[in-house]
Amino acid sequence: MVLRQSMNYGFTNILQLLGSLGVFLFGMKVMSDALLLLAGNKMRSILARMTSNRVYGITTGFLITSVIQSSSATTLMVVSFANAGLLTLVESVGVIMGANIGTTITAWLITILGFKVSMSAIALPLVGLGFALTFLKKEQIKNLGNFIVGFALLFIGLQFLKEAMPDINSNPEMLEFLSKYTDLGYLSILLFLLIGTVLTVVVQSSSATMALTLIMTAQGWIPFEMAAAMVLGENVGTTITANLAAIIGNFRAKQTARAHLIFNIIGVLWMLVLFYPFLRMISWLAIETGSESPYVSAAAIPVAISLFHTVFNITNTFLLAWFMHPIARLVQRLVPEKVSLEKEIDEPKFLSKDALSYPETLISALTNETKYLFKNAIFEIVSHALNIHREDIKSQEKVKSVVKRSTTKFETDVRQLYTIKVKSIYGEIIRYATKAQTELKLTEDENNRILELKVANRKMVEILKYVLELSRNLRLYLDSDNELIQKEYNKLRNKMVKVLRMIYLFRTEYDNISYHNKLVKLKKQSKDSIIVSNKKIDELIRNDLITVDMASSLFNDQNNVNKIIENFIEVADLIYGQYDPLLLMDNNGQNGAK
Repeated sequence: MVLRQSMNYGFTNILQLLGSLGVFLFGMKVMSDALLLLAGNKMRSILARMTSNRVYGITTGFLITSVIQSSSATTLMVVSFANAGLLTLVESVGVIMGANIGTTITAWLITILGFKVSMSAIALPLVGLGFALTFLKKEQIKNLGNFIVGFALLFIGLQFLKEAMPDINSNPEMLEFLSKYTDLGYLSILLFLLIGTVLTVVVQSSSATMALTLIMTAQGWIPFEMAAAMVLGENVGTTITANLAAIIGNFRAKQTARAHLIFNIIGVLWMLVLFYPFLRMISWLAIETGSESPYVSAAAIPVAISLFHTVFNITNTFLLAWFMHPIARLVQRLVPEKVSLEKEIDEPKFLSKDALSYPETLISALTNETKYLFKNAIFEIVSHALNIHREDIKSQEKVKSVVKRSTTKFETDVRQLYTIKVKSIYGEIIRYATKAQTELKLTEDENNRILELKVANRKMVEILKYVLELSRNLRLYLDSDNELIQKEYNKLRNKMVKVLRMIYLFRTEYDNISYHNKLVKLKKQSKDSIIVSNKKIDELIRNDLITVDMASSLFNDQNNVNKIIENFIEVADLIYGQYDPLLLMDNNGQNGAK
């Protein structure tokens, strides 16, 4: 008889259970993906801006997870942003804390609509409505249609799960089997905590594990205490997704993922200490809010579990919010900052496949790569082409003195240096920028920003073209016996050094608006000085003080210098100007070394 009963739930039933779970997970994914497309740009914008203090960070994490209905998606977004340097570790911790609270909304959604209200009657019509909307041309309406389909599938899957779960009345031996593991005191709690963790890791969704837990309690499989222990396990299991994603990330991504794990583990540890008193408090709260005690009625357990999930996460966040900095320091000890291995000179330093995850991370990587190319390769090549050390340009020594004493002859092959240090990186920047414009859903501002970065890189290449012509004549005439031609070329060097120094200050000093104004002034002076210089050259020719060849070179190089200065100032303005702090964080020291 017992054997026949145990055979009531066979292989076919297990497949039905797995299929039901699959429908639930698919519905959750479709709904979450559609919500990300509907609100993704706005959510990421909020994430990047509203994290300046712990309250903003927690609120941001809560809002994003509540809207997109996936704490994993929020956490992965945070890890990507941390990887790109858009969020600091402390800011990331705040957002993750908020995400833990936001994920409790899903439990209430399942409890109220899945157990208190019958969604089965309207679920299929909702699928039909949502599917019809996906045929319309407008992208937002298509996404709305996908959201409705995902929402309906989620509850169809939940209904299937409830039906596929073995009935205790038909399978009493299962209750007998489970009772062996539910009466072991704290050992039982730890066992079900482990089950919750493993289930969440396997299905990669704390929402799916929560749904299974709620159904098991409603069916009378497990008591309130074991269900609460499974919820604690889900809190630990959900951190695995972020830690797996961070494996290929840099130290910032790994730190963020570890912070998520540590935050949730600390919460579970203090909850285990206060486990039974906390559950009695939840029972009292459930009764006070009009429900029955979960210790008395199995039907009351889903509400009590949702209440436990919410109160625990809010309490844990409130307690640990005061310890964000100590948690960050602990994480930094566990995952110390690593100086990335020096890449080949012609390899990108910031561009990677991960950067293409979101428009914000891609623009940050493009901006950092462009800045790195500008302040290292371009700055170095131009300085050496002028026979000036970069450190002299950065110094506070008078420009005239720098030019006068800079007699060292640099063997600068501009064409070769372009091939070695610039060409490959420039190509990768353009490739990634173009890829972003074709593959990512960009706002108008984001697309314009990428266009500006492409323009900045093109102008850097133009600078080297003009410098190539200038450097030949510099080498020739600075060694000339004609002191007058030397003097004229030193004037050109003088103009260039002034601009390079001002650009250095513009990109490194906090108050860069004043330096920007000075750059604009230098640009105007450079144009205005051409007339005066031309008159001077005419005078030198009339008096036979320089040759015609010298005069021809000088005329050309004046034009070259003017073009170099114009391009330099435009590039500096494009990549270091007062743009959105989300994309350019040099002013507060959060992004990009200067």
